[in-house]
Amino acid sequence: MTAATHSTLFPQGTGGSPYTAPPSGADAVLEGLDPEQREVATSLHGPVCVLAGAGTGKTRAITHRIAYGVRAGILQPSSVLAVTFTNRAAGEMRGRLRQLGAQGVQARTFHSAALRQLQYFWPKAIGGSIPRLVDRKIQLVADAAAALGTRLDRNELRDVTAEIEWSKVTQTVPGDYPYAAAKAGREAPRDPAEIAHLYAAYEDLKRDRAVIDFEDVLLLTVAVLQDRHDIAEQVRAQYQHFVVDEYQDVSPLQQRLLDLWLGDRDNLCVVGDASQTIYSFTGATPDHLLDFRARHPGATVVKLVRDYRSSPQIVHLANGLLAQARGRAAGHRLELVSQRPSGPEPVHTEYTDEPAEAEGAARRIRELIDAGVPAAEIAVLFRTNSQSETYEQALADAGVPYQLRGAERFFDRPEVRKAGIALRGAARFGGNDSLLDDAVDLPSQVRAVLSGEGWTSEPPAGSGAVRERWESLAALVNLAHDLAAARPGVTLADFVAELDERANAQHAPTVQGVTLASLHAAKGLEWDVVFLVGIAEGMLPITYARTDEQIEEERRLLYVGVTRARERLHLSWALSRSPGGRPNRRPSRFLDGLRPGTTPTVGRTGAGAGAGVERGTPASAAVTPRRTQRTPARCRVCGRTLTDAGEMKLMRCADCPSDMDEGLYERLREWRAVQAERSGQPDFCVFTDRTLMAIAETCPESPAELARIPGVLNRKLRSYGADVLAICAGQEPGGDDGSD
Repeated sequence: MTAATHSTLFPQGTGGSPYTAPPSGADAVLEGLDPEQREVATSLHGPVCVLAGAGTGKTRAITHRIAYGVRAGILQPSSVLAVTFTNRAAGEMRGRLRQLGAQGVQARTFHSAALRQLQYFWPKAIGGSIPRLVDRKIQLVADAAAALGTRLDRNELRDVTAEIEWSKVTQTVPGDYPYAAAKAGREAPRDPAEIAHLYAAYEDLKRDRAVIDFEDVLLLTVAVLQDRHDIAEQVRAQYQHFVVDEYQDVSPLQQRLLDLWLGDRDNLCVVGDASQTIYSFTGATPDHLLDFRARHPGATVVKLVRDYRSSPQIVHLANGLLAQARGRAAGHRLELVSQRPSGPEPVHTEYTDEPAEAEGAARRIRELIDAGVPAAEIAVLFRTNSQSETYEQALADAGVPYQLRGAERFFDRPEVRKAGIALRGAARFGGNDSLLDDAVDLPSQVRAVLSGEGWTSEPPAGSGAVRERWESLAALVNLAHDLAAARPGVTLADFVAELDERANAQHAPTVQGVTLASLHAAKGLEWDVVFLVGIAEGMLPITYARTDEQIEEERRLLYVGVTRARERLHLSWALSRSPGGRPNRRPSRFLDGLRPGTTPTVGRTGAGAGAGVERGTPASAAVTPRRTQRTPARCRVCGRTLTDAGEMKLMRCADCPSDMDEGLYERLREWRAVQAERSGQPDFCVFTDRTLMAIAETCPESPAELARIPGVLNRKLRSYGADVLAICAGQEPGGDDGSD
């Protein structure tokens, strides 16, 4: 697993070391930049919008922009605030700036920057001490539900928490949640009115306990800057220049905070790619990026399309994927141009079932590793975390080490924390430690200390927990070798300081194992070889993606997956879920026209934008931003747009022919009556007649197929899914009574 820059915390030097001397002067900072990157780096005044495709070196461009401004004396380091979305990205940006000789620049996440300001100004603006910040709100949500007498299972608790987070970043108060959720087309995990009550109870509980959550940090900072003009002016006097990375992921609340930081100034540089918008479910929206030119008519727009990451074959597939896209973001897509040597064509593979797909991927990975490809340069990416287990087992059976991206963070692992304590102690009292008597340099010192924690020169056989612990310690040993090679005379104390900085940035060293990750967790990373698995209808696009906007976001998610690969790309799907199952699945519609023997399913939108620079126009030429319109569902028989709620439930027109299994429909009605009587609810509270008709028409064979039917929400799928699938298969339903 590597960052999108294929580097560690600092950029690669010419000799391959990530730790090199800073450039000799301002002009040297510009060396090695392509024309568009150089344009970004030298455009230091007024609003600048950088539209940067995947792998085009956006982080390089903006860090060199800041460094050039600082080294040329145009920007004061303390007056620059660079904002991004993860601690890791902020840490990498700080490391790059330090390496470029631009120390003193603040590079933080939105939350980190806001929290720092809130802590500083709280005594002046509010008085007293700032409330305690809770890092996980799910327990508070559980307590709020308990206070209302509402029972939430684990999945519902997670989903309700997500709805509260979405509400807060979209600045929606509890009473407005039902309307706002309906307007946004959100599929609420519970009745919207019930979620509104839970949201209100959660807010009351926080006040009673004198705590705040991460969204409150932004909300409270916004409130202070709005209400206290003297504080707002103090912040604006401190920060004169702003850079915002991943601007397509900004939420309305983050944009409001950014506007307050800016005031009436326009020294703002934003960087993003609408084609990589994959977090709209959290409240993120690309509208701020797409409307930037309308809001800032004088802006300079620079487009980066030279792809330094992926081979021409992979870039061709990525471009083809977006060429079939629809919607507003598709109209702003960038046509990437690979700068790398030619490589192998992407491989498309069809399997009979999911276990066979996992075994096939593991077998190919084993062959790649045996041929010399490092395990850390291989990734298996999937749509949902639930797909991981099958691949974990297949890789373990093949003797392939792996790591889970998005699982326990590297520096939170028990063996890493213990190793850190041991290394810190050795750095402080090493002169009295006999372990270090024969250790003459940093690598030998680290090996000596970690040998007491379980590290050995040879890895343990097989996989599992023992191998994972060894891989963690081996990553620390490898990091010591890299640091020593770049900094002769580096000490153990220097190494401990490096680890502390990495821990703060959550920038883990590379672990020698194949990465297993969801497509969302893979954003910002890259590997030599990528296996995109489960690329089938119902999984990508996911079953609950029904509107055109949701479908297009699923397409963008696949685009992000494709553009993670440098040299080799494998795409696969299975015709059935389990061995012996009906082969009723088909490859994802997104691959139509891209895999051999297929044609596109929708018309192409024309060529994407090439590289270039667009200069601003006078303010009088500003245009009003367009509003995004949601597109209704369409009939699955004739394709007509559906507007009637009942027709949308059936996903067909009322007068279109039905292929409903009448016998199945009656069995489902009889089962529903039993469930309703047991739970003391009306029949429709189990499933409505329309939903039963839709089930009888589609006859689902898996939970994924059942979840695709409108009216089968997550809670009902968990409560009744097994019974319904058994009835559809002609079997007797189990003993689940459907009660929560």
